Amino acid sequence: MNSELALAILLVIAGGALEGLFSLGLTRTPEWKWENIWAMGSLAALVLLPWPVAYLTVPDLPAVYREAPPMALGIAFVCGLAWGFGGIFWGRAIGVVGIALGVSLMMGLVTVFGSAGPLAVKEAGKLAEPGGLALLGAMVVMALGIVFCALAGKLKDSELTARKQDAAKAAVQASLALGLTFCVASAVLSSMVNFGFVFGKPIGDQAKRHIEVQIEAAQSLQPATPEAAAERDRQIAWLQQSAELFPSNATWALIFTANFGLNFLYALYLMVKNKTLGRLVSHGRPAYWAWVLFMGVSWPLGLLLYGYGATKMGTYGPYVGFPMMLLSSILFGNLAGALTGEWRGTSARPRLTMVLGVLILFVAFGVFGWAQMLLD
Repeated sequence: MNSELALAILLVIAGGALEGLFSLGLTRTPEWKWENIWAMGSLAALVLLPWPVAYLTVPDLPAVYREAPPMALGIAFVCGLAWGFGGIFWGRAIGVVGIALGVSLMMGLVTVFGSAGPLAVKEAGKLAEPGGLALLGAMVVMALGIVFCALAGKLKDSELTARKQDAAKAAVQASLALGLTFCVASAVLSSMVNFGFVFGKPIGDQAKRHIEVQIEAAQSLQPATPEAAAERDRQIAWLQQSAELFPSNATWALIFTANFGLNFLYALYLMVKNKTLGRLVSHGRPAYWAWVLFMGVSWPLGLLLYGYGATKMGTYGPYVGFPMMLLSSILFGNLAGALTGEWRGTSARPRLTMVLGVLILFVAFGVFGWAQMLLD
């Protein structure tokens, strides 16, 4: 594995780590309702990162959107909306079928739809080649690891619930068929984030052309002094790096706006409906707003890092990098749960089951890396 591919994978892992850790804010703000932290986190994610980053890294961003193919712009925005609806269905699915079954089923389906799906649409023949078969095999290994992690979670929940004599059961349970429908709907819609990234590439291509124009302008300069020449060379080197990494920021800005905007409006609707809007002030603490800031920055930053890594991985980076990012998210999410005491009071059986699941996920990481090398 060359150093550039290793760096790309590290970026994808870092992105997944942020995706796995961003929801810590939901467990650290007990006096706020779900809709309070979700609305403020979505608003922070919408305002703080996507557009400032896009404006700072993509020259003449309005011109990029004017010149980009309308179809690509529409696909990016619609996929962002679909991703937002997927998050809403995710919550509904967990409420019906539970965390263990829901997470295992949806993570597996998101991986299939979000990775193999775009590849099947663009280059179906690749799935029958050694790299495509390795990619499918990695998904199977990943699914097995998720099943063990889900089983560990179910065992943990069963043990902890058994210790709570006053634990109340839900008065009404929706049918399993309805719950599975929510799971499938959430997985399909959530995977659209990667469809938007893959099929919104013409937007990034247009942004790259704008950066290349700046490179050509800088190369045409004739500095009068050695110092000025050195500064010009540094600027050219920076622009060349930007042309590799940052064009996708123009695509992400549209996807994020659709997703975070929808999530904010939905959570705002719940705050009005449930009369919890005032809790932002009456129960707001400095630490709560700090968690909102963390959530709002880490949520989109994780996907930006994934985008940079997937771009550096080459032509097939988005197809392999996406499940690797999900793997990293699962691993760091479970690590966060362990460090914050979620497994306190459980026996060795669920803990060992979780360790086994994590080890299988590490094997899946290796198989995904192998698939990437075969595809290239």
